[in-house]
Amino acid sequence: MSNVDLLGRRNFIKGMGAAAGVAIATPAMAISEKADGVKWDKEVEVLIIGSGFAGLAAAIEATRKGAKDVHIFEKMSYFGGNSAINGGLFAAPGTPMQKKEGVQDSVDRMVADQMKSGRGVADEGLLRHVAEHAVEALQMTMDAGSEFHPYLQQLGGHSVARTYQTTVSCGAGITQPLYKECKRIGVKTHNRSKFEGFIIGEDGKVEGVKMREGYYFKEEDSGKVVYIRAKRGVIAATGGFAQNINLRMAQDPTLTSEVGCTNAPGATGEGMYEMFRIGAIPVHMAHIQSGPWASPDEGGFGYVSNYSIYNFPHSMAINRLTGKRFMNEIADRKTRADAELSCRDEKGEALPPILITSYKHSKKHPNTKKVIKYNVGWKFDTVEELAKHFEVPVKPLKAQIEEYNSYVKSGDDKQFGKNMTKAKDKFIEAPFTVVRLWPKVHYCQGGVQITTKAEVKDSFTGQPIKGLYAAGEVCGGVHGVSRLGSCSIPECMVMGMTAARSVMEA
Repeated sequence: MSNVDLLGRRNFIKGMGAAAGVAIATPAMAISEKADGVKWDKEVEVLIIGSGFAGLAAAIEATRKGAKDVHIFEKMSYFGGNSAINGGLFAAPGTPMQKKEGVQDSVDRMVADQMKSGRGVADEGLLRHVAEHAVEALQMTMDAGSEFHPYLQQLGGHSVARTYQTTVSCGAGITQPLYKECKRIGVKTHNRSKFEGFIIGEDGKVEGVKMREGYYFKEEDSGKVVYIRAKRGVIAATGGFAQNINLRMAQDPTLTSEVGCTNAPGATGEGMYEMFRIGAIPVHMAHIQSGPWASPDEGGFGYVSNYSIYNFPHSMAINRLTGKRFMNEIADRKTRADAELSCRDEKGEALPPILITSYKHSKKHPNTKKVIKYNVGWKFDTVEELAKHFEVPVKPLKAQIEEYNSYVKSGDDKQFGKNMTKAKDKFIEAPFTVVRLWPKVHYCQGGVQITTKAEVKDSFTGQPIKGLYAAGEVCGGVHGVSRLGSCSIPECMVMGMTAARSVMEA
């Protein structure tokens, strides 16, 4: 594949939003260049774009494998990317805590759960690779100083409890220790450095990048462009595009600016765009996941999300119009998000459902106090008080509570087939805590296609683009239609580590 062929594809992605009549010129696009005649401003051994889970894990692993000059470039003023405000939930099979709690799990079981959620179009090879190395990645976080709650959680779509959560209940509990470890081992980090394009050699190999140093977010001409050569290779760990309203609307016109988003402002997709331009294969771009645990009463990920994730297994989700349950509270994300979106009033207007939990059980999660303190959740002493506040018919609500509690007692949910293992002995009793639920755009399953070695595949040849690797949410096709919660951190970290190994072996 010649350099001219690669760079001749710049118009390829212009048509991605055309059918929807949507302009996708925001954010400003990078433009790759030929290496011939380029004057390099600096040279590094391993160049990593993005400082989230994938980028940080890649930097640590590359250093462990012998790299002496590893550089991370982050476009925002702060490090950690969208990962820093992630929920801090990490799924892995065969962990020490599972053994301690007597949970029977395996790589095969975790992969099977993910394949089911992916609706038949997930990449089994990549899921298996991640599952096989998830414990190794979890150990990297612990070695760096990450701390986790002393219990496992069973998230929606998982057949067993296999999820750890950071004690700070967010991704910063992992990104900050990993960042500190990077600094300790000599990784060079650069913030306010915006990726501006790849530099392509005569043989089609990615030789380096254009980087705008001193960049201020959304001030596209700020800073200075420099050319950086990467001796071993470039790892793109640039994240998803959930904050790029035009691009997500091109895939799903219902995801307008009125739909909330849990992502950091920098999740706009430039790195993914540019990989498409030089030949990467776009996969599953229309599969954009909304989080069913989000609240319409706060911005972003907020406090309610982790509160809900923890409490779903022993709570009831209620349609306020009927006073009845309407879903399996721990089904996969898409199933629950679709069910929540169907909750409407008599006029068809959105009527966010409520999640009811016994306070004595909900208070075990640290976010409960904050949810109540900041008025994004409520505490009630009686069913009547709760029903009046949310205008829920009290008679069917009382009947539903009685019916649900019978399932807690029997261990068999005859309404929706919910796995009641984590609900054992946790009856819905006063006083109650209640939050409102409404999905928010959370994760983009679409992105560039990669191999199990984190190589970026070329759309014409099917072969890897030389010198280029990718990891994390910028990659597509891994999870299929719906990603299971707590599976993004292991994917990001394992594929970041894999990319580093591939770079060092190239």
